Amino acid sequence: MILSRRTIPIMAATLVAAAPLPAGGETVTEQIASGEFEVKMTPSSAADAPVGSFALDKSYHGDLEAHSAGQMLAVRTAVDGSAGYVAMEKVSGTLAGKQGTFVLQHSATMTRGSPDLSITVVPDSGTDGFVGLAGRMDIRIEGGKHFYSFRYTLGG
Repeated sequence: MILSRRTIPIMAATLVAAAPLPAGGETVTEQIASGEFEVKMTPSSAADAPVGSFALDKSYHGDLEAHSAGQMLAVRTAVDGSAGYVAMEKVSGTLAGKQGTFVLQHSATMTRGSPDLSITVVPDSGTDGFVGLAGRMDIRIEGGKHFYSFRYTLGG
């Protein structure tokens, strides 16, 4: 279910401030899409490489029905629970009755088990029905399953 949000929480303020305002005084309402996703990561570097690389293949279900493909670079440190990764994935599918593609940019660190994750829509990466898409995705893993919550605006 897609929920309409009239107020924007403090956590999303950076996203909203960074997103261009629509021309002509349009009102853009933040939406929230949620659901599950499956991810397949295929190593594309040697096991002993200083920076691991992986091909990503994802399927999103729920409010976002989509497939994505991408690349990830990752490093684990000698300290248990500390690591970092960056990734780019091109998403192709349907959201709120519109179809198109857009790109998600990931940047994450984990410090001794404490995660800091940012997944944002690359500005102006939306095509077709996703032209003007801006947003931020949060993920969580529970019981071995992956879930997403996607806060977005679709102007233009």
